[in-house]
This record gives sequence, C-alpha cells and structure tokens, in this order.
Amino acid sequence: MPKFLQRRWHGYHTVWAFLLLLVLIIIVSIYNWALGVVSLFLSGTLCFTMLKAELSFRRNLVEYINGLSFRIKRVEGEALGTLPLGIILYGEDRSVEWNNRYAGEIFSRKSLVGEPLTELLPDLLQTAAGGPPVKREAGKEGIQKEVRMEISVDERYYQAVVIPSERLLYLYEITELIDLRQRYEEEKLALGILLMDNLDEAAQGMDDQQRTSLIAKVTSEITEWAKQFEVYLRRLSSERYMMLLNYRSLQALEESRFVILDEVREMTADLKVPMTLSIGLAFGAESASELGALAQSSLDMALGRGGDQAAVKAGQRLSFYGGKSNAAEKRTRVRARVIAHALRDLIQESDRVIIMGHRNPDIDAVGASIGLLRAAQMYNVDADIVLEGPNPSITRMLEQLRRDEELYSSFISTEQALQVMTEHTLLIVVDTHKASMTMEPRLVQYASRIVVVDHHRRGEEFINEAVLVYLEPYASSTCELVTELLQYIHEKVKLSTLEATMLLAGITVDTKHFALHTGSRTFEAAGFLRRLGADTILIQRMLKEDLQEYISKAEIIKHARMVYDHIALVVTAPGMKIPQLLIAQTADTLLGMTNVLASFVISERPDGLIGISARSLGRMNVQVVMEKLGGGGHLTNAAVQLEGTSKEAEARLLEVLAEIEAKEGLFE
Repeated sequence: MPKFLQRRWHGYHTVWAFLLLLVLIIIVSIYNWALGVVSLFLSGTLCFTMLKAELSFRRNLVEYINGLSFRIKRVEGEALGTLPLGIILYGEDRSVEWNNRYAGEIFSRKSLVGEPLTELLPDLLQTAAGGPPVKREAGKEGIQKEVRMEISVDERYYQAVVIPSERLLYLYEITELIDLRQRYEEEKLALGILLMDNLDEAAQGMDDQQRTSLIAKVTSEITEWAKQFEVYLRRLSSERYMMLLNYRSLQALEESRFVILDEVREMTADLKVPMTLSIGLAFGAESASELGALAQSSLDMALGRGGDQAAVKAGQRLSFYGGKSNAAEKRTRVRARVIAHALRDLIQESDRVIIMGHRNPDIDAVGASIGLLRAAQMYNVDADIVLEGPNPSITRMLEQLRRDEELYSSFISTEQALQVMTEHTLLIVVDTHKASMTMEPRLVQYASRIVVVDHHRRGEEFINEAVLVYLEPYASSTCELVTELLQYIHEKVKLSTLEATMLLAGITVDTKHFALHTGSRTFEAAGFLRRLGADTILIQRMLKEDLQEYISKAEIIKHARMVYDHIALVVTAPGMKIPQLLIAQTADTLLGMTNVLASFVISERPDGLIGISARSLGRMNVQVVMEKLGGGGHLTNAAVQLEGTSKEAEARLLEVLAEIEAKEGLFE
C-alpha cells in the first residue's frame, strides 16, 4: 500500500475537533478579544493546510487507481494472449466470435473469427458445443452443465471444456498426459499359459528319442515366435509354458491371429495326429493372482472348445483365435474311466438323481439321459429325467418310449423336479454346459451338486459350480460319451434293447448316419450298443422323413444362392414360419450339394424369432460365425436365434462373414 495512504488521518473526528476548537475560541474571545483573534487566525491556517492536504490525497488516489486499472487491463490482455490456454467465444450459430492468441496457434492461424466450430473441432459433439440457445425465463438464466472431453487437433491432444451457458470453450494441451496414459496401458502386465494339448496323441508309438526330438522341434518354433513378439516364455513342464508380456505385445499377437497355432500344426502335419497348441491369456485384472486364475480359465475355455486355439480374456471381452481344426480324438480312455468312477461315487452318495438336457431336447439329449438313468438305477438310486412337453424332433422317439411304461414313468416335469429336489440330490446336465439353455435354469440354481456331460465346444457361459465336468468336443455326441461311461461305471452293464437303441439313435443323428464328426471311438461305442441289442431298423423308422416335410424342404432349397463361391445361403420369404428342426434339416441337405462347403439357412420360426442354422464339412468354423451373432455350437454344426426380421438377420450374417474373410479367411 502507498505510504501516503498510511499517513492519512481516517474518519471525521477532525471535523468535530475543529468545531470544538471554534467554541473554545469564541469563549476566549469573550474574555480577551486579542487572544481570540490570534487563535482564530491560527485555526484558519491549520484548517486550510489540512484541506489542501486532503485534496492532494484525493488527487493522488485517483491517479493511483487509474494507473492500477490500466496495468491490470494490460496484464490481463497479455495473460489472455500468452497464457497456454486456448479460449474461444462462439455465437448461437456455433461460429467463432473471438479467440485468444493461443487458440489461433492451436489451429495454425491468427484469427478464427467466423469459422464454424464444427469444422474446427469435428470430434466435438454438436450438443456439447452449445445445443439450442440458452433460454432466460422469469429473470433467471438457464444454466447448462459444462462438458469436458478429449479431442485431437493435428496429432495433438487437448482437453476441451465447454460452458454452454456462456458459449465459451477452453482448450488446454494434454498430449504428454495422453502419451503417458497410453504408455501405461501398453505396459500393463498380461499373463498366459501355452499348452501342447495333444502331445500324448501326437507322440503315440514314438520311442523316447523321437518324442524328445518332436518336443525340441516344437519348442524351438515356440521360442522363436515368443522372441518375435517380445514375450517372456518360461517352461513349466514338457508340454506347458508360462507367458509374460505387456498389452502392446498382446495386441500384436491378436493382430497376427496367433500364427504359431497354424505354424506348429503345419510343421507336424506329417504325423498321424498333428501337434496342436492351446493358449490362454488374461489381461486387465487388479492383481497377479487374479490374472493367473483368469489365464488358467482362458486355457480351460480353449481346451473345452477342442484345443488348437487361443482364448484371450481382456476385461469383459473374451476373444477366440484359431479353432479351425476339429478336436483331436483322444485315443486313451483313462479320462473316461476316471470320470465314470467319480460319477459312480457321486450317484451312490445321493438320495436321488435328476437328469436334464437343454430346451427343446433332441434325440441325443434324451438318449444320453436314458443312459445315465440306467446308470443310477444299477446302483438302486431313484432317478428321473426332466422333460417339459414333446417337440417335433423327438415325437417318434417318445412314441417308442411309451411302450415301456417303467421307462416312460421316469420322465417328470420341471415343477415335479423342483418339488422332489433335496440338498442331497445330484443334478446331471447333458448335451449343454450353459445354465440358460437348460430345461429349467432354476434346477441348476438350487442344486447343491451338479455334473455336466457335454460334447459341445465350450462357450463363455459355463456352469462353474459343477463338481464334475466331462466335456469332450472331439466326441460325436453326448450319447457316445455316456456309452463310454457306462462301460466303466459298473462291472456288468445291463441295458434293455430300447435303451441301447435310444443311445445309438443319438449317435446316428449327430453324426448324420456316421458320415460326419466320427472317430474310432464313435464306432467302438456304436459296436458296444449293437452287442447289447440296439435295433438299427427301429432307428431307421424313427428317423424317416415325412413326405410333406420333404416337399417343404425342397421349397426352401429353391431359394438358395451361393456366396463366397462355396457357401449356400437360404433366406425364406417374410411371413414364412418354419420349425427349427426343418431349418436344421435344410442346412444339412444343402451340404450334400456339389461345391458346397458350408450352408446357412435363415427363417422365421413359429415363436416369432429368426432362426439361423449353420453347417459345414470341417473347412469352415461355423461355430465362430454363430458366436459372433450370439449363438454357438460345433465347428461343423451351430445355430442362433435372433430378434427382428429375416432381412436384418441376413445383413448381420453377411457382415460377420465379410469380417472373418477380411481378417483370416473363411476356409482353412
């Protein structure tokens, strides 16, 4: 503060002092007029001096305030011009009305006045730029919330703060912060497990030297691949490796579509069973222990889908790469024997066994349920099969089952199953591993012990609470798996002719009369059932086609067209409702046509949903296609149900096919 302000007398007490002095002068003048005149003169001189000083103070104060105001305005202008912060005022038409110097430097021009804001900042949402003009009502200003967002200008990044009520925009550079954030994200830890998933099968019949040579050859290829993508590889066993990498390397691996899968398979193609790899990767967990658990879960997912693929769990995203080959059939039955003994113990410890398949069960689901029903009955444990109403795919099967009253009485409704379920009840889920697809999801929720027996490739949804899981994608059908379990679950297996026939019917249907997806163990299971009296003539009668259905199928096939040279695509006319079974049968029939490697049939179903059935001969993974649409299935057999119209479903399917063709090709 200036010194003249500190020296100034404040207040009006001087006025009262002069009034008092005047009174005293008057009193003195009464007694001595000469002394009064002198006092009056002296008082006048003092008053004049003080008045002059006050006027000088006021003059100096006005000059100081004016000078200070000028300095403030000048500094304010300099600050707005040189401050590393862009300031833009825009009008109601969203064009620039004023900008400071730094804002002009951002856009490499001196003045931005008149420029449309949407052209200067195309990344800036129009609503954020101000929206409609601010309304003022009843003397109150309409205030909108400020918007903050990141934008880029000429490869530089800025934080934009928009205040719509003032039509004001701030821009300050955050390029360094963005670079640091990107670097932080790229250097986050990802953890993976790599497994030679069929080493025993590939090395079958080799001596120790040949086996060691094979492992060394594959290990060398894996090591070179890891170096190329900056992955730290640590060998845990002869067939298992741990992978440490950052997110940048993980992105590079995903962009390469995990070429190591194809390289190892092609390198060992001369073997009877080519070597395949399975990879489980995880990223985005808070702790290393959680990351390890997710990596193992991803590996289990890859193995559950048949191996020869990579599963990547990144946050909420789960992606699959590879999986173009069929699951390698396991030649050893050790796992089947172990699972059978574990299942036997669980059955004996239970007071009741409830067996349940998927919604709208097929012959495979019902046949497998009958096989497990017999397994429980061999140990004198009460068992029931959950079946809620017939459907076209099992109508003839149920007609045959009605002839056996004892067997048919074992079928109960979902409500009955809920009533009889106790804490010690064992629930066996067959032909599916997704709780949402079961006959009654509430049974899965209430059951204390669950067993899953399935042959589908594992999807993201899974019954994680299961105490025993027998999921083998190499198997042709669930009936094949159950048949193998029956051979080990009891010393003397007893199946009636009808029960053996139903199990064989499930295998026959899922293999298209032993034409697709069969292995040596498929025929061994079929031979075992045939020895127990399975009636192949009865199966033939059950699977006969209705003439009207055959004509309907021919009508659908008339609308088929070829896409991508080898894919048959059928889209039925709007309003034409076709049962799911007929849609699937049509897709199967199309595979028998010349030059057709895959088929897709799209039609509206009686329930209003749009059904898509997909089939292939093995060179195309239709499961991946259906998963991208929300469905699933096998490499050669998959489906999905969508809402909307047939045309919309067709557009989505073609979009997915184009995406896969662009990234990795549709056919192997």
